[in-house]
Amino acid sequence: MTHLAHDHSKLLDRVHRIKGQVEGIERAFIREKDCAEIMRQIAAVRGAINGLMGEVVVDHIRFHVTDPGITNPDQRAKGASELIEVIQKYMK
Repeated sequence: MTHLAHDHSKLLDRVHRIKGQVEGIERAFIREKDCAEIMRQIAAVRGAINGLMGEVVVDHIRFHVTDPGITNPDQRAKGASELIEVIQKYMK
């Protein structure tokens, strides 16, 4: 995953924000906040996770499937297979 190094801090910032959002949900439960507010917070976390996943998927496609530097068809097929496997799990 060395190709993600150029976006490393940006991706980590997103992960930290998501962590903060999840902690906010925990605090909302502890404080017995309104269920509508908790659902909004959960929806926000889901959106943030989806955005993060989207960025990582795009990078994977660029560097492991469509990169013109990949000359070995088996390597390209492996990248595509990994992507398919992850998307199938993610969509469940």
